[in-house]
Amino acid sequence: MELFFLGTGSGVPSKERNVSSLVLRMLEERGTTWVFDCGEGTQQQILNTTIRPRRIEAIFITHLHGDHIYGLPGLLSSRSFQGGESPVTVYGPRGLKEYIDISLRLSGTHLRYPLYVEEVEEGLLFEDKQFIVEAVRLEHGLESFGYLLKEKDQLGELLPSKLQELGIQPGPLYQQIKSRPETELEDGRIIRRSDVTGPPKKGRKVAILGDTRCLPELAGTLKDFDVLVHEATFAGDQEEMAFNYFHSTVKQAASLAKEAGVRELILNHISSRYQGKAVQQLLDEAREIFPNTTISKDFYQHYISRNH
Repeated sequence: MELFFLGTGSGVPSKERNVSSLVLRMLEERGTTWVFDCGEGTQQQILNTTIRPRRIEAIFITHLHGDHIYGLPGLLSSRSFQGGESPVTVYGPRGLKEYIDISLRLSGTHLRYPLYVEEVEEGLLFEDKQFIVEAVRLEHGLESFGYLLKEKDQLGELLPSKLQELGIQPGPLYQQIKSRPETELEDGRIIRRSDVTGPPKKGRKVAILGDTRCLPELAGTLKDFDVLVHEATFAGDQEEMAFNYFHSTVKQAASLAKEAGVRELILNHISSRYQGKAVQQLLDEAREIFPNTTISKDFYQHYISRNH
């Protein structure tokens, strides 16, 4: 599981940062990609990566400001031309379906794959055998959401040494033993899966928040998450400006990460007023509060490990 940042700036593109877009690649886990926000130029950024639009399974829009959605119609259209045939579901606030429908209709765009649009409310979005995804309401000028991804715990690794101690040699029976709680052998013995597998693999938890004022009350919701991606539009001494523009400072984001006890904090959505050494100063401010902090930049890749 890997986060791939395509656009990490706020408001308008700059020479150093494109506007918001983030990809979660889950090629090993499910062979697909999820996209979070799709600002102008997202598909151009994708051309500089190994990301394949045909693998996109879901797109999550945090809110409807232009720097988060103006690239969406183009990406949906291009995916059709690039051989994408599998369904795509787009999640986002009220008004998203109208925006997509009008954009595609007026541009004469006909997609070659099924497209579903789900306008979200706070709470559970979907659950399958691998993931639970929830939406949490944020505080911004427009309706804005964060998305909480919770990977379910996985079975531990099969331990061949223990099976061989029981006289069971490698073969198709190994997969059968792992796929069932109990397996009866030809000689009548019952093999319990729990006796021949290692400890369960703890599922990872990732929070990707949209634009928002800092909300300390989210600390409980984010308790012990592996990764928190939080906007940090302003430096720590700009709390009044951040509040007035419905954004957060680096210090506020770091304080929330510390209070929630997350494992890693990635700061995102950086104002173009901060360039060069000023970005390092932002990072230093955050690390004084929460040491395990990174500031994203365009094309930054972050592997989400299982180290607990």
